[in-house]
Amino acid sequence: MKMYQVDAFTKELFKGNPAAVIVLDNWLEEHLMQNIALENNLSETAFVRKIDDANYEIRWFSPTDEVAFCGHATLASAYVLFKDFTEAKTIQFHVRQLGIFVVTQDADGKIKMNFPIRKAEQVSDYPQALRDGLTKPFKAVYLNAQAYIVEYESVQDVLDEQPNLEKLKQLGQVRTAITASQPDIAITAKGEDGKFDCVSRYFAPAIGIDEDPVTGSIHTAIVPLWAEKLNKQRLVAYQASARGGILECFIESAERIEISGYAKLYMQAELSI
Repeated sequence: MKMYQVDAFTKELFKGNPAAVIVLDNWLEEHLMQNIALENNLSETAFVRKIDDANYEIRWFSPTDEVAFCGHATLASAYVLFKDFTEAKTIQFHVRQLGIFVVTQDADGKIKMNFPIRKAEQVSDYPQALRDGLTKPFKAVYLNAQAYIVEYESVQDVLDEQPNLEKLKQLGQVRTAITASQPDIAITAKGEDGKFDCVSRYFAPAIGIDEDPVTGSIHTAIVPLWAEKLNKQRLVAYQASARGGILECFIESAERIEISGYAKLYMQAELSI
């Protein structure tokens, strides 16, 4: 069984967010997929089942759980499919709870992914663990189906934040009317140097990811927030992890967002399974 490891949202090796990708004719047993993801110990391993040359089902596993949506592993999967599995110029990922993601690749290798916007609503009532787990002052707190999104005063506050991950992990015990599972935590601020419209970081300690390098999925909520605040339709977002990653984003409608980026192949491996 062949497995790929791809750095997503970057043109350089050892940047962006690494994801493993396995392309299948038929699904493996769920416990085996979870064990592979645990063994890989990456933030996500994507499993892709071919329907035909242009249509694929996709599932994503963290080291501890299956997750409902993962942007960077979708980008990595599209890169692998365009590279080795299809001549199609446009492919569709069929996602259990989120419908169809249409993905294309430009001549220069840029991959464009069409996602549903997962809008975040401002909340005034949030768990004390969120306040206790973060050290910088808040401007506002938002919540969508995936995470709390905390707006900070400055990019420097985002960069300097050293969260108490044990406190944030307690949010994994929280269920809200909005989230179907445990909420993760994103922090974000308006860009200040003219290069990026917003700068963010992302923490998911409850599912074994202390800090995610680049999180495509949460930008389906972060970017619409900043698009409204900045009155812009096209934005460039930066995720300020140690590896870092750039997401080019376009608000297509009230319901859809295009998130684009590059990917770099790190490894191909043969699994002894």
